[in-house]
Amino acid sequence: MLIRRIYVSPVSQPLAVKFQFIDKYFVDAAKCSEDILHYNRNYYYHMNTPVYATLTPVVLASGSPRRSQFLSELGIIFSVETHAGDEPLPDTGEVPASFACRCALAKTLSVREVSPHKDAACFIGADTIVVLGNEIMGKPADNAHALDMLRRLSGNTHKVITATALVYADGTTETYAVETAVTMKQYSDEALRAYIRTGEPSDKAGAYAIQGIGSFLVEEICGSWSNVVGLPVTELLEKLQAAGVVTPTAQ
Repeated sequence: MLIRRIYVSPVSQPLAVKFQFIDKYFVDAAKCSEDILHYNRNYYYHMNTPVYATLTPVVLASGSPRRSQFLSELGIIFSVETHAGDEPLPDTGEVPASFACRCALAKTLSVREVSPHKDAACFIGADTIVVLGNEIMGKPADNAHALDMLRRLSGNTHKVITATALVYADGTTETYAVETAVTMKQYSDEALRAYIRTGEPSDKAGAYAIQGIGSFLVEEICGSWSNVVGLPVTELLEKLQAAGVVTPTAQ
């Protein structure tokens, strides 16, 4: 199923959406239903202007609320499109960063392939993995699996790798991976089980979320915090600005 939403800044952008890639239903924002048009007001209500202006259509090929939040807080106008598909599996001996890049690109291309905006927009997709030693940790299958993951991460340093894929309007692709070292404090099984009971670990790589309740598990990070959350923002902005997709707003 293809899901589309559009995010705009209520402060800096007019209700009439100007980009041609948006469906005709979006042309007059007043006609859009509440479940389709979202005004993401996170921090915007007290800002006069966004940090970045959007120069070309952008599609976020991910349903992650945190990835959406990163973009919307910067003032970037984007739509969200997702497409269900099988998760790729790592090949024998595949380098974790290469695997993450392959996953991110596959997900992004699968969204673009069925999108009505494939020839007009820049598509952004990402994939985040947790690596302990040489083991790539995915999402836990159940609570017992989550406990096993957290036991092994507890008291140790692991890597969080987020790969980002960019597919431009002309079909050109670009992928890159960013790595952050994360050290977890040693916790008892009782504390880990209590965390698992919150339900947060169930859909998280490595069975924890640094941006959520799971922040108490983390003792130290070395590198990008946004990368651990799921989108290396600094590197992404460099790529988008170099490609002429976004630019810092003029004073």
